[in-house]
Amino acid sequence: MADAMEGYSVRAFTGPLAEGRSVTHDVYERGEGPPIVIIQEMPGIGPQTLRLSERFIDEGFRVVLPHLFGPLGRVSTLGNAVRVFCLRREFHLFAKDASSPIVDWLKALCHDVRDREGVDGVGVIGMCLTGNFAISLMADDSVLAGVASQPSLPFFDQSALHMSDEEVMRATARLDEQGAMMALRFAGDKVCTAAKFDAIAQRFNTEDKQRIHLKTLPGDGHSVLTLDFSDEDGHPTRNALDEVLRYFTDKLRTPTAV
Repeated sequence: MADAMEGYSVRAFTGPLAEGRSVTHDVYERGEGPPIVIIQEMPGIGPQTLRLSERFIDEGFRVVLPHLFGPLGRVSTLGNAVRVFCLRREFHLFAKDASSPIVDWLKALCHDVRDREGVDGVGVIGMCLTGNFAISLMADDSVLAGVASQPSLPFFDQSALHMSDEEVMRATARLDEQGAMMALRFAGDKVCTAAKFDAIAQRFNTEDKQRIHLKTLPGDGHSVLTLDFSDEDGHPTRNALDEVLRYFTDKLRTPTAV
């Protein structure tokens, strides 16, 4: 649905995968201000993701939407699951202690956006299968702030991380330098469970240092910022989005993040 992307500029971006090969994906951009890279979740860049993008645009950010798979403007969860399985050189859905090759492409995109916009760095949001990517991207010097919403990989092992030990070390060092990032999930989520947040806490947080603020919302939903989001005043997801907006404002609109 091309009409869904009306008002967005689009360009093809070519970047490397972890194995050294390169891939090209379209990147949609809109808005003025500090850039936020929103990485699509399994259902795709549907109306709910575009609504999230519009909220950031209205708040004075430039949204960068890499289109990694699936149709535009509508939700296609089952179809996109098949598409992602076919993109095995880019997504390793079951890998433990290693991230997907597409993370290198996303790092290259973040560098490109930072340089094109002439800013110190960008913000990133990952959701569901891309939620873990936001944590990996925090290891890179082009990224100043990150939100991991319902990070779910590796599928079928919630007690493991979708990151190598080296990535964990680099992300830890960057979070010590830049300040904490955020992670979100619903209490009853069966895809991003409490065990996932426990695994993240064990690797990143200590009694004295919270490098990733882990926020658990009441309810049995999954997609905190998109499909299960409610814009009703006082709703937990609305409160979470408001907190996310304040976080990015603090991190990206001040000269130095602390």
